[in-house]
Amino acid sequence: MFYNGWEEIFRVFVLGVLGYVALVVVLRASGKRTLSAMNMFDFIATVAIGSTFASLILSKETALATGVAAFSTIVLMQYIVAWLSVRSEFLLELVKARPTLLYYRGDFLTKEMRRKRIPMQELHYVLRQNGFTSFDGIRAIVLETNGKFSVVLEEDTPKENVISLTGVRPNEKTARRETPLI
Repeated sequence: MFYNGWEEIFRVFVLGVLGYVALVVVLRASGKRTLSAMNMFDFIATVAIGSTFASLILSKETALATGVAAFSTIVLMQYIVAWLSVRSEFLLELVKARPTLLYYRGDFLTKEMRRKRIPMQELHYVLRQNGFTSFDGIRAIVLETNGKFSVVLEEDTPKENVISLTGVRPNEKTARRETPLI
């Protein structure tokens, strides 16, 4: 349970080093986007690569060539989907979410917040993380395609650009902010 011998430790070390080198080569060949986590699909590919690497190192049944083939397959599929999504609006809609407007000029877009399962406290947290103590001077808060939040200040963006993010117009099914941020 605590020690299975030096042979197994040596095997893990050798496969870890060789697998790591192979993974770096595959990732460098695939380009910067592979680990960028730009959207849900990229995140899933990154997790799958990590899981495959762990299986390669820890599973006695997984050979180095099998692990490298698995890395390569995941990266190749991600490359193909990214390549096709740039060329196909339909595929782009399948694999990439749209940014979602959650707050606009004093109004919380509660319908969108419920749909995305974002509680009010999360928006308060986002502001505090960005150094703000209130919603004053904040034009919008947007949930981006990668799951991160963007805070748009009043002077940063013309009104048309904020509204066009999701097609949701401010004051459509919104709630007025009633609670203080802190």
